[in-house]
Amino acid sequence: MNSAQQTQRPTSAELDAADPLAGQREAFYSPAEGQLTAYLDGNSLGRPLKATSAKLASFVEDAWGSRLIRGWDEQWMDEPTTVGDRIGAVTLGAAAGQVTVGDSTSVMLYKLIRAAVDAQPGRDEIVVDRDNFPTDRFIIEGIAAEKGATIKWVASNPASGVRTTDLEGLLSERTAVVVLSHVAYRSGFLADAAAITARVKESGALMLWDVCHSVGSVPLELDAWGVDLAVGCTYKYLNGGPGSPAFAYVNASQQDRLQQPIWGWMGADNPFGMTESYTPATGIRSFITGTPPVLAMQPLKDMVELIASVGMDAVREKSIKLTDYAAALAEDMLVPLGAEIVSPRNTAERGSHITVDHPLFGDVTRTLWDRGIIPDFRPPHGLRIGLSPLSTSYAEVELGVTAIRDALAELL
Repeated sequence: MNSAQQTQRPTSAELDAADPLAGQREAFYSPAEGQLTAYLDGNSLGRPLKATSAKLASFVEDAWGSRLIRGWDEQWMDEPTTVGDRIGAVTLGAAAGQVTVGDSTSVMLYKLIRAAVDAQPGRDEIVVDRDNFPTDRFIIEGIAAEKGATIKWVASNPASGVRTTDLEGLLSERTAVVVLSHVAYRSGFLADAAAITARVKESGALMLWDVCHSVGSVPLELDAWGVDLAVGCTYKYLNGGPGSPAFAYVNASQQDRLQQPIWGWMGADNPFGMTESYTPATGIRSFITGTPPVLAMQPLKDMVELIASVGMDAVREKSIKLTDYAAALAEDMLVPLGAEIVSPRNTAERGSHITVDHPLFGDVTRTLWDRGIIPDFRPPHGLRIGLSPLSTSYAEVELGVTAIRDALAELL
């Protein structure tokens, strides 16, 4: 970028002053002065909301401390689906009765992928890209070993992500399910979920989207896209806290067809009947297994309501502006030092993080963490700048990228 272009670009102070969502940053905790100067890892773990402290204290004292075991009858038995419905309505484009919260992302992936394979005799192939998140690939490898299924690997360009054309020659009458990430964890590439889902369904297979890196930062329309299955976590852009429970989306059209493989008392038709054999509940409740982590669901409820108050379109607009700004700064400061921006430049194909590669970024990240600058690193060379739209300022982005430049220059 030449000097004239740099002059024309608004400063971080001007961008923050013009940001209609700037006031939302006050809703989040920030570390004490001197402990942290820039947090660029909101795509891995979101900041806690200030409201969460009061809510958790109230839950311990009242819902748990006063109501005790009565809480199950009064509210908690329905918590997985009531919270799931709210996540669905605010962030997923999902009608009620299709989302449940509980378990980890890994367990949810296992349940839905295994159910998809079990429900389709004769369809013994699972399609997944080689650059998908390790958990997704490992879960699929385990299921393939259990079922004697074959994995068909999508050989896409990690920097450009999986496109519809990458699936040609892989889909057939033997394809059971296709598993892809809506936003790629390395590059931030945003897949065309509507087009890919349509192509997969033409083959007769089921489509499962991992939406961990998109839920809460990119508007989703799972119902409108015709998605069969989806899994997402709640500790990134839904700010549920470390290890907060994942959610599963099962399209209503598939709920009677699929049976998840981990049978537990909470997913049974009569949980308190203590019956001799398992009869699944109807609808989305059949995808629950054990006792849900009710306490761990409370923080994410605050963030879902905050997102609802501003709207996902506004969140997406801020995300685009933040990543555009981060990419422009990286172009100015990091590319001249030998770094390469490997995320899409087209905003329509980018989630809420960008990745910049350099062989020294592993060492740079360790140095920055010691200095209170927190980006993320993914081997072999990727430094991720993850920007949570409601809690990140433009000034924070500028400070962070400047610190990355300085730390890299020290090592060169």
